[in-house]
Amino acid sequence: MKPALRELAAAMNRSDPAAAFAFRLWDGEVIGYGDRPKTSLVIKSSKVLEELFTKGFLGFGEAYMSGDLEVEEDLQEMLRLGLIVRFDENAFSLKEKIRLLPFYLKTMATEAGSRKNIAHHYDLTPEFYSLFLDETLTYSCGYFANADDSLEQAQRRKYDHIARKLLLGSGDTLVDIGCGWGGMLLHSALHYGAAGVGVTLSSNQHQYGCRRIEELGLGQRVEVKLQDYRQLTGTFDKFVSIGMFEHVGKRFIPVFMRRVAGLLRKGGTGLLHTISKEVESATDAWMRRYIFPGGYIPSLPETIREMGRAGLCVVDIEALRMHYARTLDCWISNFERNISRIQQLFDERFIRMWRLYLNACSASFKYGGIRIYQILFTNGLNNDLPMTREYVYRSIQPKAEDENPPQTQVVDRPGRRRRGTRPRTGDSKPKTKN
Repeated sequence: MKPALRELAAAMNRSDPAAAFAFRLWDGEVIGYGDRPKTSLVIKSSKVLEELFTKGFLGFGEAYMSGDLEVEEDLQEMLRLGLIVRFDENAFSLKEKIRLLPFYLKTMATEAGSRKNIAHHYDLTPEFYSLFLDETLTYSCGYFANADDSLEQAQRRKYDHIARKLLLGSGDTLVDIGCGWGGMLLHSALHYGAAGVGVTLSSNQHQYGCRRIEELGLGQRVEVKLQDYRQLTGTFDKFVSIGMFEHVGKRFIPVFMRRVAGLLRKGGTGLLHTISKEVESATDAWMRRYIFPGGYIPSLPETIREMGRAGLCVVDIEALRMHYARTLDCWISNFERNISRIQQLFDERFIRMWRLYLNACSASFKYGGIRIYQILFTNGLNNDLPMTREYVYRSIQPKAEDENPPQTQVVDRPGRRRRGTRPRTGDSKPKTKN
């Protein structure tokens, strides 16, 4: 396997002649380029080297988690070099694909499977997420409007950015599929006067969201349900899903789009905020096995195709790739700053797994094929929307309606405004605009 490693190093050098890196082998041999390596991969046995070339990033990740492989100095730089030569695409053996097939089938995003998949990632001890996310517990891409925006500012700006695109206002009913800890739902009620329902399959997120709704006195306006999106009923003026679509699974994309069309009133506006790709490809094996069981990153073409088949009309698509890279780097900084507290909660293997996950995602947005899009759409045609994006960036000065519970209006919002109450779901449909 050493000749293959030398060829890999040569390929990295050809792709970026300025890169300084080294592979340090178990027998003392060093393969690399540059006098002062910015990053070094320490391979502790010939078995680890063999698994790198038979399992690709899955082998890399498993060896890193166990400590059989180390990355000294800059982890993201080593990941960058692997991405620019597309190491994983050429290293995954047919034998390994066959071995993983039962796991892929076991973690498909059926209704029963989805609950297990979501619990695996999101139902860790509640304290953990507070150690690297911002105060709103927002676990998705922020929107950095200014160079000096903090992580929390970026997350709140993201919620405002989405609300403006949706033309969200007082009296609107909003459904949030995969609402997380309730950030968008609470923001919409507090700052835009909207009523809403959110759904999550995470018990931790559901409990936290319900507690926050009670603390803020918003129980008559918003609700978080512990429910699969396939079981939610009702009709809403506006739809949003932020960072959940990646859990739907390739097989269930048409099901998801049909459910969106069923929940959103005709002419209503929706926004899908999702990680994506330009080209359809298989799910990363390490990510699916250890981080997001059942996960699948859809390509933009297949997402748009299934939207169209469900009668959803795309209005606007915005790419936010570097916003997510910066968000992840903020999470990494918080993670490392609080590492002593995290070590009290989890073992070293878990910590190494999450360190690799966060850094691999950041590197993939910066140097790989991963993208993030906000896709604005309507349920059927709507000829009354603004014809340019100007309204999204217009300065908005919320106007308070009352103090208990707090609610505000968006000025310059076209159409009639009225106060929102929590929409009813089930057999009864919530009130919608005439």
